[in-house]
Amino acid sequence: MKACKRQPAAVLSSFPAPDDAASEAMLKKALAGFRKKIVVLDDDPTGTQTVHDVSVFTDWEESSLLEGFQEDSPLFFVLTNSRSFSAEETARVHARIAERICKAARKTGKDFFVVSRGDSTLRGHYPLETETLREGISSAAGFDFDGEILCPFFPEGGRYTFGNVHYVKEGNELVPAGMTEFARDQTFGYSSSDLTDYVAEKTGGVYPAENCVCISLEELRRGDAETVFQKLTAARDFAKIIVNATAYADLNVFCAALARAEKSGKHFLARTAAAFPKVLADISDRPLLSGKELECAGDQNGALILVGSHVKKTTDQLEALAKSGLKLKFVEFHVNAFFEENGLEAEVNRIVREAETLIAQGTTTVIYTSRKLLIPRGKDREEILRASVEISNSLTGIITRLQEKPRFLLAKGGITSSDVATKALGIRKARVMGQIRPGIPVWMTGAESKFPGMPYIIFPGNVGEISTLREIVEEFL
Repeated sequence: MKACKRQPAAVLSSFPAPDDAASEAMLKKALAGFRKKIVVLDDDPTGTQTVHDVSVFTDWEESSLLEGFQEDSPLFFVLTNSRSFSAEETARVHARIAERICKAARKTGKDFFVVSRGDSTLRGHYPLETETLREGISSAAGFDFDGEILCPFFPEGGRYTFGNVHYVKEGNELVPAGMTEFARDQTFGYSSSDLTDYVAEKTGGVYPAENCVCISLEELRRGDAETVFQKLTAARDFAKIIVNATAYADLNVFCAALARAEKSGKHFLARTAAAFPKVLADISDRPLLSGKELECAGDQNGALILVGSHVKKTTDQLEALAKSGLKLKFVEFHVNAFFEENGLEAEVNRIVREAETLIAQGTTTVIYTSRKLLIPRGKDREEILRASVEISNSLTGIITRLQEKPRFLLAKGGITSSDVATKALGIRKARVMGQIRPGIPVWMTGAESKFPGMPYIIFPGNVGEISTLREIVEEFL
């Protein structure tokens, strides 16, 4: 395993400046005639962080996938929320989705390109998801994949890849991903920061580091799409293709080469962060959404902010909001009530009553889980897991039982925002309006949801600066 070290964030400006105009022109030329429907399978709701005016479906029924294929948009999202699944459930769901994608493609006569949108800090069911998709699609569609693209680049969240090493920006430093708190995730932990080593680690050596096809930052920065194209057309047998990138121009050049390779008859799957599907689908930039754009005329109710994520960044953002002096009401959800008889039920009853009153009075309310779960002696891992699941379900249950429609709803944390969308709000299909801050998408709820026509802000736990939550709330007050 290669040794990796922290870098000053200023190193990003030491690379040759990207040629945005040339790379965009190259991409548009290459995409001419590329008519494949891009299907993005999102392992939590935060993957819509870079797009606007596209659909996201919260189920993978045949009718939903068919509807996505029939839309004019070049891509659509399917929320699997598989990061909260067991490995067994993940495999079962992705096998079913692979079959249904192929069926929808046959019915509509459209070809497709599948993106497995994963976490930009490398957590998730990898390589299980893409291996399952490869097997299912190959069986149903009659072709195998030449390569798998790995591209966790996501500048909105401070995620950059160069020298094959993936970095997470923390303050003024770029920290190798394997040295961050995300790499210590109890379920999806890893040790490698170099993506070639990460592949070898995650595949148990089936795909050795030295066999990876590396697309260097130097090739992309000088606009050498021809060399990239040659590497892609030489790929065979699901080769792992590592994409370095520190700017969107780099991705423009890569996707130009990829589109050419696909049009020549090659087939690829992609495991990427949110930046990649935006570029491949040529989704235009749009300004960040303003508070005024999200206001519902005549709605005098207070808004609701639900904070479930426990990563350090979320805790720091919550503290900054509490110190802001804004006219808010903070309501703590005491998670340790789990260890009392009927404790969680009593907590939900208490919070729903208080939130109903506050929202009806026009007061923006912040419901947050207490930051520490105090495990009594003698509890095993299964009991701790059960506690986490029941606490999450109870938090979601607050929204399920809420009768007053908030002016807008903000959910903090990937699993929290997914459960709220599907279980509490009953969203089947939403429209992505855009982003309120970089990497923070806003959905408009559909007519079938509990609160139709309500802006729903999905705030990932590991995105933004300490001040970002406060800044969003300030826009509406």
